[in-house]
Amino acid sequence: MLTLERFSFGVGDRFAHQAKAQLRAFQMLAKDGVEVVPVWNKSNREHTFIGSEPQSVFDAAQAAVKELNWTPGWHIDADHIRLETVDRFMSCSDFFTIDVADSIGKPASASDVQQFVARHPELVGNLSIPGISAPLVITRQDVERVAAKYLLAVQDAGKIYRYIAAAKGEAKIIAEVSMDETDAPQTPPELLIILAALADEKVQLQTIAPKFTGRFNKGVDYVGDLVQFEKEFNDDLAVIAHAVKQYGLPANLKLSVHSGSDKFSIYPIIRNALQRTGAGLHVKTAGTTWLEELIGLSEAGGDGLALAKEIYAYALEHVDELCAPYASVIDIDRAKLPSASTVNSWTGPQLANALRHIPNHPEFNANIRQLLHVSFKIAAKAGTRYTDLLKANEAIVAKQVTENIYERHMRPLFIG
Repeated sequence: MLTLERFSFGVGDRFAHQAKAQLRAFQMLAKDGVEVVPVWNKSNREHTFIGSEPQSVFDAAQAAVKELNWTPGWHIDADHIRLETVDRFMSCSDFFTIDVADSIGKPASASDVQQFVARHPELVGNLSIPGISAPLVITRQDVERVAAKYLLAVQDAGKIYRYIAAAKGEAKIIAEVSMDETDAPQTPPELLIILAALADEKVQLQTIAPKFTGRFNKGVDYVGDLVQFEKEFNDDLAVIAHAVKQYGLPANLKLSVHSGSDKFSIYPIIRNALQRTGAGLHVKTAGTTWLEELIGLSEAGGDGLALAKEIYAYALEHVDELCAPYASVIDIDRAKLPSASTVNSWTGPQLANALRHIPNHPEFNANIRQLLHVSFKIAAKAGTRYTDLLKANEAIVAKQVTENIYERHMRPLFIG
C-alpha cells in the first residue's frame, strides 16, 4: 500500500502558478524540524469552473518539486470525486478523496442494515475506549439508526474505492473518505459505526474527514464551541485508534480536517492533541492561495490592483450566482460588503488589508474575504490578463502565498 505520511497538508492552487511558493513553506517548516508533505488538491467542480484539467495540477507540482529539490513525499489529490467524475483524475492522482456526502441519509436496504447490526454485536453496550473519559453507551437501536443513515454512503465509498483500486492497483493509491459536506456532524459513536462499516467494505482508507460540530466556513476562522470541539476531536482520535485495532484498518489512519484553512482558533487544540497522542493529521485547504494572489496583486498596485477591484465589483453584482454552490460553507453579511465605488477609492494596501486574514486588523473584512474566496471563476474568465499579471508580479504574490501557509497555518498547527 502507498502509505501517506503522518502529517500531510492539502494545498489548492486554482491557477497552477503557486506550487513553488507553496512548497517553500514546507521547506521552511522542515528546517524547523517538522516534516509535513504537500498534497495538491483541486476538485472536479473547480476544474469545471476554471476550464482546467487535472494533469495541470500534477505538472505544476512536479515542476516545483524538481526546481526546489524537494526529496520527501508529495501527492496529488483527486478532490471530492465520485464514480462519475473520477476517470479524468485517474492517470495523474495518487490520493483520492471519495466524497459520499450526497448519499448520507439515503436508506440502505433493510436487510443490509440488519445484516450489519448482526455482524457487529461488539458495537452494542457500554464501550470503554482508551482516551475517552466515559464509556460510549450504544444501543442496538443506535446502531440501526446510524446504519440506516450512513450504510448506503459507505457502500458507495466501497464501490468507488474498488473502481479506483482496479484501475490503478491498490498498492498505488491513498484513499480518503469524506463525509464533511453534509448538514449534521458525526458524533464519535457514529464515527465508530461508520469505520466498522468501511472495514466491512474493505476500504483501505488512510484518512477520514468527518463533519465536526461548528462552522468551517471558507477562508475564515472556526465558529463554534471550542470546548466541544476539543472533546470531539480528541474522542475521534481515540475512536480511530480503537477501530484500527478492532477492525484491521490501516495503522496510519488519521483524521482529516476539511476547509481547514484559517481555522486559527482550533489549531492549538489540534496541535496539543497530536503531541499528546502521537496521532497523524491531514489538513485540507484550497482557495486560500487564490486569495493570496489577489492580496499580492493589490499590494503590487497598477494593473494588478485595477483587476482586483474589477473582480470585486463583478462579484458584488453576481453575489447570488457565485455564492450558491458554496452556500453551506459561507456566512456573508451583505450589509458589510462595501460598494464597488468605495473599494475603487482604496489604495492597494487597503484592499490587501481587507482581504488578508489577520482577524484583529482594523481593516480586515471577513465578508469581502468570503465573497472573493468563491469568486475565482471571475479571474478564470479574465484568462491571460489575470495569469500574465501573476507572472509579472511573481515575487510579491509568491511572498504572500509562502508567508500565509507558513506563518498563519503551519507554525500554529505544528510548532506553536
